[in-house]
Amino acid sequence: MVEILGFYEGDKHCTLTHIPSKTNIHTDAPVDHEGRGESFSPTDLLAAAYGSCLMTVMAIYADKKKLDLGGATFKVVKNMSPAPRQVDSLEVEISLPESLNLIDREILENIALTCPVKLSLNPTIKLPITFNYK
Repeated sequence: MVEILGFYEGDKHCTLTHIPSKTNIHTDAPVDHEGRGESFSPTDLLAAAYGSCLMTVMAIYADKKKLDLGGATFKVVKNMSPAPRQVDSLEVEISLPESLNLIDREILENIALTCPVKLSLNPTIKLPITFNYK
């Protein structure tokens, strides 16, 4: 169990506190939805959670196998549908070190496809992932 405390600041802004670490993050409604877009929107946090989950589960495997994922990056592009307003797709591009052998690449890619956030998302959301090795 993890507790997150939310406080509505007004003007479509929220402050969220991760109780175990006392870390704060802020949200704001996006400009195209009557906000100022000054921070992550709630659906931006969903996209960020998805990308960081993909990378985290791969890193757990890499640590166990003593693989170096240093310099790995990910980019998530969130697309919304107009009505009903919801996440339509989360397009992910993951760049991993070129030094990874073919077996480790395949294992890491399969691990990413089973991350907990992905498994928790509505199955109607399109989730294409591209893996690059640089």
